[in-house]
Amino acid sequence: MRVIDSHTEGEPTRVVLEGGPDLGNGPLDERRDRFAEEYDHVRRAVVLEPRGSDAVVGALLVPPTRPDCTSGVIFFNDAGYLGMCGHGSIGVAVTLAYLGRVALGEVLLETPVGVVAVTLTTPNEATVENVASHRTRRAVAVPVPGVGDVVGDVAWGGNWFFLVADPPAPLTLAHEPDLTRIAMAIRGALGDQGVTGSDGQPIDHIEFFGPPRDDDADSRNFVLCPGNAYDRSPCGTGTSAKLACLAADGALPPGRQWVQESVIGSRFTANYRIDDQGRVIPSITGRAWVCAEATLVFQPGDPFANGIR
Repeated sequence: MRVIDSHTEGEPTRVVLEGGPDLGNGPLDERRDRFAEEYDHVRRAVVLEPRGSDAVVGALLVPPTRPDCTSGVIFFNDAGYLGMCGHGSIGVAVTLAYLGRVALGEVLLETPVGVVAVTLTTPNEATVENVASHRTRRAVAVPVPGVGDVVGDVAWGGNWFFLVADPPAPLTLAHEPDLTRIAMAIRGALGDQGVTGSDGQPIDHIEFFGPPRDDDADSRNFVLCPGNAYDRSPCGTGTSAKLACLAADGALPPGRQWVQESVIGSRFTANYRIDDQGRVIPSITGRAWVCAEATLVFQPGDPFANGIR
């Protein structure tokens, strides 16, 4: 299986170019479901140890259904499948440019939750115009065993987030174990108490916010992803969910830049527009670099060929 690895502001993306499963035709969400039902061993083999790690996001390139799209993309990680991935979309676009498959300018990627426009301004910098984002609940108080009441917003930015403005610990790598442990407890409490996204969808991302370290930034965050790995980047879908909350509060007007730091100090620059239907459409700018080209080998008899669970 041929793959190319990149990282977007520190967060890795592994693009599967050749040797992935044939998912046939049809809508991307149906092909994602087919991937999950029939070929989940491929997901595990690509992103789990010993070939991957808990931080790797995979991106399977598939033929798009729309002729204006360069490629279809199904994103996945160590826990399952993602509707969209902001850092991953930048990584895919930079990878396609590295391969000479696209030029600078706009690239349209079809995902299971809609078409994502990525504009390459340089071979390593791109702006993602994400899917429509929105907040569904504001200031939800959730009792968390061992932690106490935690207040946060429920918002969609391509994935479901619970956004907490009062972080339980300083947003530094030194406090990552505590941040991860508390975020896991919050996610468990949300599920136990029936706090969900629309149509009962589980909230699988927890996001803490605090003041930035740099004077020219607006915020610093820590994001716990579904497989309990923290996001090294500022999280594209998480930043989109944050913009939706700011817009709903009237705290950030359309077009004004929002600079979001990650827990490792990398950053995205973001803004949003309002479309004809009154929806928040975020744009996220970040950088990505290709860091490896590889062929994944599957030898007969390997007890961990499909990953270590």
